[in-house]
Amino acid sequence: MNDRPNLTIPHEGYVVVCDGRKALVLRNAGHPLRPDLQVQRVLEAPPNPPTHLQGTDRPPRVRLGDRRSAIAQTDWHALAERQFADAVAQALGAIDPLAALVVVAPPRALAELRQALPERLRQVIVAEIDKDLTKHPVDEIRRHLHAV
Repeated sequence: MNDRPNLTIPHEGYVVVCDGRKALVLRNAGHPLRPDLQVQRVLEAPPNPPTHLQGTDRPPRVRLGDRRSAIAQTDWHALAERQFADAVAQALGAIDPLAALVVVAPPRALAELRQALPERLRQVIVAEIDKDLTKHPVDEIRRHLHAV
């Protein structure tokens, strides 16, 4: 949870609400103390089938002299979440001007997005909130942010 009491979202400021599969890009068309969040864009990750359909059944083995070792399997779901965070960061980077940004995501998605955002966007972040609100309607998201 964010430590900032009474979070204000500047007029024309943006809020991105995301998890590893879906992102809502919202713009505050209202007053900082009475936000009117308008959906600007919805991003969704492509379908991600179960791991057993994406890679080999067993991890490959390598031989180093007389020793054998297994190589860790690729975590296809984590890779897909990283790629989705990159896509969200790219979409946010296309917004000009973007003077203020509030990021709302569960901890793992928040970390992925934090790494994917370019420095220019990291500098305009006014708050990071570790909650999963992607399945909530926009009005409920606004209420959650106002309560922070």
